[in-house]
Amino acid sequence: MNQQITILYFGHLVDMLGRDSEYMFLPLTVKSVAQLMQHLARRGDAWTQVFANPKPTLKITVNKQFAEADTPVQAGDEVAFVAFAMV
Repeated sequence: MNQQITILYFGHLVDMLGRDSEYMFLPLTVKSVAQLMQHLARRGDAWTQVFANPKPTLKITVNKQFAEADTPVQAGDEVAFVAFAMV
């Protein structure tokens, strides 16, 4: 069984990842922001760079509330990742 979530990308992530949003079906084993990031990092290349060892400047929200790595993720959630390149 899968759960659908909406993922939004902001800042330089849009250029790095080639999209500003997506709908994703996740395995039920993905239950937190950290597990979602591990799942995304498996895509390789830029995805690994962004999500395998995220920079402290990466901001995350779940349902428009600031979130941490241990914040739960469940079906119907909107998860947003926000990062701006350092100048």
